[in-house]
Amino acid sequence: MGILIGISGSISVDQGGPFPGYKRAYVNNDYIESTTLSGGVPFILPVLEDEEMIKAQAESIDGLILSGGQDVNPLLYGEEPTTKAGAPFLARDKSEQLLLKYIIDHGKPMLAICRGVQILNVAYGGTLYQDMSEIEGSFIKHDQYKNTSDPSHSITVKKGTHLYSLYGNEVLINSFHHQAIKDVAPGFDVSAWAKDGVIEAIEKQGDQFVVGVQWHPEMMAKEHAPMLNLFKLFMEKVQQSVKEKKVKHSS
Repeated sequence: MGILIGISGSISVDQGGPFPGYKRAYVNNDYIESTTLSGGVPFILPVLEDEEMIKAQAESIDGLILSGGQDVNPLLYGEEPTTKAGAPFLARDKSEQLLLKYIIDHGKPMLAICRGVQILNVAYGGTLYQDMSEIEGSFIKHDQYKNTSDPSHSITVKKGTHLYSLYGNEVLINSFHHQAIKDVAPGFDVSAWAKDGVIEAIEKQGDQFVVGVQWHPEMMAKEHAPMLNLFKLFMEKVQQSVKEKKVKHSS
């Protein structure tokens, strides 16, 4: 049996067609393909309100990918929304905060992507810039054009991190975000920056594999081996975690 990877989903609302207003649970297919290409068995985790069901989601998977999407509600990190903030999805914020904390509390690996790294940071007490225009000295284009799989700028990676083990000092990434991490949550360290100082990745302190990246490696994984390697490393850590839990339970 393969390793079971939960991918946090969202809800889309049909704007036209035969069912206007109809809600659909979904996740972009790039997450599915990147998971399967790196050896995981993907499961889409829908947005839920019931805490016991969210806990059951966390218990049923071996590792979690937090996917991208809407802006995180600024009220969650003690700020009023500015005029440049996007519409939040309150139910998803609540659902994912509970989900990611259950995953971390149970020692399971996690890869958080774009919005994922933002909600992870906020869930543990960090803050965000509500728009890149708030970041003094930021000069790089962080929301590239529609060529989703192409790299658009470089990042500098901190030595001794999981990302450094893959990429060394520097790697090229894509970029699709108008918000970014401001204050890093306690218990996490910055592991990569853009050349303008914008935080591009954080990692949880300690042995548990919890890595959050601001870019979209799932969009690059099919065409760029370095980004697929991030998913492969994640799967290795999940497999290692599963084996350790089996040994612990059998002893």
